[in-house]
Amino acid sequence: QVMEFYCEPCETAMCQECTGGEHRGHRTVPLRDVLQQHKAALQLQLDAVRARLPQLSAAIGLVSEISRQLGERRAEAAAEIGATFQELEEALRQRRAALERDLEATCAAKQKVLSAQLEALRQGQAHIASSLRLTERVLERGSAPEVLLVRKQMWERLAELAAQRLPEQPHENAQLDYCADPEPLRQGIRALGTLVTTSATAHQTVATGEGLRQAVVGQPASLSVTTKDKDGELVRSGSARLRFQVTGADGTAAEAEVLDNRNGTYELLYTARGEGELLLSILLYGQPIRGSPFRARALRPCDLPAAADDAKRRVKSPGAGGGGGHVRQKAVRRPSSMYGSGKRKDNPIEDELIFRVGSRGREKGEFSNLQGICASSSGRIVVADSNNQCVQVFSSEGQFRLRFGVRGRSPGQLQRPTGVAVDSGGDIIVADYDNRWVSLFSPEGKFKSKIGAGRLLGPKGVAVDRNGHLVVADSKGCAVLIFQPSGKLLAKFGSRGAADRQLAGPHFVAVNRKNEIVVTDFHNHSVKVYSSDGEFLFKFGSHGEGNGQFNAPTGVAVDANGNIIVADWGNSRIQVFDSSGSFLSYINTAADPLYGPQGLALAPDGHVLVADSGNHCFKAYRYLQ
Repeated sequence: QVMEFYCEPCETAMCQECTGGEHRGHRTVPLRDVLQQHKAALQLQLDAVRARLPQLSAAIGLVSEISRQLGERRAEAAAEIGATFQELEEALRQRRAALERDLEATCAAKQKVLSAQLEALRQGQAHIASSLRLTERVLERGSAPEVLLVRKQMWERLAELAAQRLPEQPHENAQLDYCADPEPLRQGIRALGTLVTTSATAHQTVATGEGLRQAVVGQPASLSVTTKDKDGELVRSGSARLRFQVTGADGTAAEAEVLDNRNGTYELLYTARGEGELLLSILLYGQPIRGSPFRARALRPCDLPAAADDAKRRVKSPGAGGGGGHVRQKAVRRPSSMYGSGKRKDNPIEDELIFRVGSRGREKGEFSNLQGICASSSGRIVVADSNNQCVQVFSSEGQFRLRFGVRGRSPGQLQRPTGVAVDSGGDIIVADYDNRWVSLFSPEGKFKSKIGAGRLLGPKGVAVDRNGHLVVADSKGCAVLIFQPSGKLLAKFGSRGAADRQLAGPHFVAVNRKNEIVVTDFHNHSVKVYSSDGEFLFKFGSHGEGNGQFNAPTGVAVDANGNIIVADWGNSRIQVFDSSGSFLSYINTAADPLYGPQGLALAPDGHVLVADSGNHCFKAYRYLQ
C-alpha cells in the first residue's frame, strides 16, 4: 500500500486502509504536508548547529593561542631560571676567587713577618757560634801572652753577644682558618624561585558587590572578584592577571585599583569622577569574566537612595560604629545568647592567641592544607591534614600524640580528608572528600568501618548530634545527610541553588543544644539553621566585608550559650553571632592573623580552635563566653 498519510499521535506514516484500522480516531494529515514541516524543522536545527561552527573555530583559535602563549612563557621561564642560576654560579665563582686571593695575601703577609724574624734569629745564631768557636780555640791552643793579649777584646765581644736582644718570641701566629655558615645560603637556594600560576578561568570567575550597581561621585566604590577553575571550584591562590578598567559616559577613565588578597579573591576599588553611567570591564588573562562588562551608575551623594535595611543592620551590628562600615577586630562586648543560661551577662572581649602548632611540611606536626579540626571531651585535638592524606592528633596543649592514615581509595585509606569529629566513645570520624565516604577509626587510629559510599558525592564537614547520629555536609552534592553509626541513612535535605532551603557547596556543620543543625553555605555566603529533621528554620549573612557579612564561610561551632562562631574564609577572620544570627563581635586574631581559615571547633576549656589553612597550622585563641 502507498503511504499517503501521517498519524500525529503515533508519529508514523500509514496507508489509506490503516486510517480505519489501528489508527481509527487518531488525528491524521497528508504525509506530504508533514514532510515539509519536518524538513523545515530539520533545516532550522541544521542552521542552528551550523551557526556553532564559527564559535567553535573562534574557541579553537583562542585555546590554541593560549597554548602557544603557554609554550612561550615556558621557554621564557626556563631562560629566566637558567639566567638566575648562571648569575648565582658566577657570583659563587667570583666569591671563591676573592676568598682565595685574600687567603694568599694574608698568608704572604704573615710569612713575610715570620721570614724577617727567622733571618734576624739566624744571623744572631751565626754571630754567637762564630765568637764561641774563636774564644774556645784561643782558650785551648793560645799561649799565655796570646790569651792576655785578646782577653779584653774577647770579653767585650762575648758581653755584647750575651746582652744582644734577639726576637725570640714569635712575631706572628699560624691561625688561618676558613669560617662559613653555608646553611642559610643552602636553605635560601632550596627556596629560591617560585613558579606563579593559577587554574582560574574567566568564564567561571564571578564579581559581586555594591560597586557593580552604583557608586558615589568622589567616594571609593568596591567590589569583590572570586576566581574559580574550569569546574567552578574556588581557586585558593592569588597572583592571577586581573585587569580592571572603569570608563565614564564621556569616555574618561576612572581611577581603578586591584588588591590581591592572596587567597583567590580580589578587591577592586574605583572612584567615579562624575555622575552618569559607568562601564566596568574586568578581564582575567585577557578574557572577560562572567557578566563583564558591567554597567553601574555614579550618583551624587545627595541623590543616593537610603538603604531600607541600614537601620536593621545597625541594630544587629553593635560593632559597626553606627554606620555599617567595614570594621575589623573591633573590641565590643559580647552578650550571652537569649536561650542559653537564664542569667544574661556581659563580658568584655579579651581574646588572644594561646598557641599555634605546625608549619608547612609532611612530617609529624606539619601540615599541607589542613581542613577540619575538632576536640574530644578529653581535650584531644584532631586535625584533618588534607594534602598529606592523614589525620593528626594532639594533646590539649598542642603536643603531637598520633598520626594515622595512608593515601588510597580502599576502605581504611584516605584520599582527601576534610572534616573530622569525635563521638562519645572517642572514635574518630573522618569525612573523605575524594573517596566519597565517611570513615570511622578507633581512638588509636585503627580503621573500623565506612559509611555513605554510593550516597555521598563529596563530603566536607561532619558532626555528631545529641543522639549520636553523624551529620555530614555533602559539599559536592549540596545536601546534608544524617546517618546512624551503623551506616543507615536517616535523613537527607538540601539541593543545589540559592533559595533559602537550598545549598551551594555546604562546608562544615555544627549542632547546638536544641539538636538543631547549623550549616555554612559556602557559595551562598550565608549560614543556615535547620531542625534535627531537616526543616529550614532561618539563615543569616550576605556577601561582603562588613559586620555579619561573609566571603565564603567555612568552619562553624556553637558555644554553651548558643552563640554561633563562624570562620569567614575569604575575609580571613572569625565572627560571633547570637543564637538568632545577629552579629555580636569578632574573635581577636590580631596577635597572629589568619589566612584562609577552614575548620573551627571549641575545646573543653573554652578556647577556639581554628585550622589556619593558608598558614599551614592550627591555632587556639582565648574566647570568653
